[in-house]
Amino acid sequence: MTLEQGLAFFLFSVVAAITPGPSNVLLVATGAQAGFWRGLPCLFGVSAGMGSMMVLAAYGLGSIVLAHPQALQVVRIAGAAFLLWLAWKIATAPAGDSTAVAPPRPVGFLGAAALQWVNPKAWLVSAGAVATYLPGGADEAILQSAGFALVFVSAALPSGLLWLVFGAAAQRLLRSARRQRVFNIAMGLALAGSVAMILR
Repeated sequence: MTLEQGLAFFLFSVVAAITPGPSNVLLVATGAQAGFWRGLPCLFGVSAGMGSMMVLAAYGLGSIVLAHPQALQVVRIAGAAFLLWLAWKIATAPAGDSTAVAPPRPVGFLGAAALQWVNPKAWLVSAGAVATYLPGGADEAILQSAGFALVFVSAALPSGLLWLVFGAAAQRLLRSARRQRVFNIAMGLALAGSVAMILR
């Protein structure tokens, strides 16, 4: 990958990672629920999940999935089920109060990484990015795919960080249990709303 290709792919990665979507809704909800520090595993999981998908997409897995309608349908159904489960968990998360024994557990590294693997939009982004930005050359496939993933993760981490910080900053506005419940329901509905895009 030349410097020009790397810069072009980096810009693509920033746009793909910073625009609203299921992962960023999850990061906002996690930041608002658990705060910045306890939300970091979710951020790292989102980035690692997408980075690992980019590696395998560079080896051709993404095009295989997209070329087989049955495989893509399985990804769609699994993604919808997983997103609805996460949406329910977010919407019904207990509102914190002074009598709470322990704060609610946020979505961690593995859950956030798994979200990428069942998200058809993530598959489309990965396959499209590989087709557009990854140069040929099977002799350097390992180095190319690793570099490809590294560039994407270096763009996804700061982009996702903004969403996590936004969620953590919202904690100040969510002092009352009622506001927290309203916020949790709104975030859960936003995440559930993304299922409609997956099932179209």
